[in-house]
Amino acid sequence: MMRALARFEGYLDAFAVSRRELLRRAFGPARQCRVEVAEDISSGRLCGYSVVLVTRYTYDLKPALTLKELYVEAQSRRRGLGLALMRGAAAYAVEIGAGRIKWDVLPGNNGAERFYRSLGGRRVNEWIAYVMDEPSFRELAGSRPKTTEEWPRGRPRNGPRLGDGRREKGRAR
Repeated sequence: MMRALARFEGYLDAFAVSRRELLRRAFGPARQCRVEVAEDISSGRLCGYSVVLVTRYTYDLKPALTLKELYVEAQSRRRGLGLALMRGAAAYAVEIGAGRIKWDVLPGNNGAERFYRSLGGRRVNEWIAYVMDEPSFRELAGSRPKTTEEWPRGRPRNGPRLGDGRREKGRAR
């Protein structure tokens, strides 16, 4: 099913999740995510899944859940499985005291947008998503000064500074 979602979202060529890695990362001793599955009770066949990541705290000192993936096979849709998976994510958010659940929707996936809105989700227009691919962040990391003397005006401490050297108020974005 993860492969089917990767095909739908257009990243199948880069898809690298194997059964072994999924078991290790989602169910091993050092779990990196939470996975829930939706099962057809009559056949025992898996029909959908969700993957949730946790950011331990943000500006309000509450965890934030990121719904990384939610997928229900086409033939199993409109049977309440997506709702059940979202309820599971919401229950986990309550359990850990989260302040929010965030997710992305592929542009043009109008059905998903309607579904999320029907649950109380809202589109966020205040932020613009950015991503940095591996070659870019490796180049950036390699350009980092090795000593504080190499930093412009010394290494920043306790948050960003404004151009005149004063501390910037508020939180960094």
